[in-house]
Amino acid sequence: MAPDMVEVANLTKIYRKGAIEIKPLEHLDLTVAESDFVALMGPSGSGKTTLLNIIAGIDDATEGTVVVGGVNLAELTDTELSRWRTRNVGYIFQLYNLVPVLTAYENVELPLLLLKLSRKRRKEQTETALKAAGILDRQDHYPRQLSGGQEQRVAIARAIVTDPKIIIADEPTGDLDAVAEVEIMELLTALNREFKKTMVMVTHDPKAASYARRIVRLEKGVLVDDELPGRATPDEQSGTRSETHSPKDQSVGAV
Repeated sequence: MAPDMVEVANLTKIYRKGAIEIKPLEHLDLTVAESDFVALMGPSGSGKTTLLNIIAGIDDATEGTVVVGGVNLAELTDTELSRWRTRNVGYIFQLYNLVPVLTAYENVELPLLLLKLSRKRRKEQTETALKAAGILDRQDHYPRQLSGGQEQRVAIARAIVTDPKIIIADEPTGDLDAVAEVEIMELLTALNREFKKTMVMVTHDPKAASYARRIVRLEKGVLVDDELPGRATPDEQSGTRSETHSPKDQSVGAV
């Protein structure tokens, strides 16, 4: 069995608004194996995005422990946590979060500016990520010149450019049409299966969730179901695999 990439134990998160306590997560235990693809599902307010943000080191736990890639996040200072996120976590947002005044290339390059890399090395890693995401031919375009699916590909390239250990995706297809949704889910599946990237994704869409190896359901901050759907992606079901968007000939691990 693969070692655990994520180990969450007795996790509770409390937000306080005056005298009112809100607990989006309460005594939650969860492990995610290295190279797994987990979909988090549940109604709005069930704590899915809060859990994502805690795993990503964006938010902190009120109680419990969170260990990602062997690192106990509570033991890191703010500066250490920021550096850890840059090197180890790729975050994909529903609404892309691209900088509108920057080109696709410049948006993808942004995380690398926080690392001590030469300009040549940044260029190599940026182009590799753009090519892996199938968007290299649009590298000089601005977000306003791209379709929603193309913007999400740029966002995915930005998420993988530092060769992170884990990719966090919050409703990555929530703002896409049906065709773009399939393309993006095939790309995420390729990153998981071919490059062994650990993937944790929040989604409300059963079609998107069906691409995952495992589906975890939350309700009111509590894990209520954990299943292995055992369902292949559409290409695998038909005995073929889309070559158009598969980054087989690239090595994300080389970035």
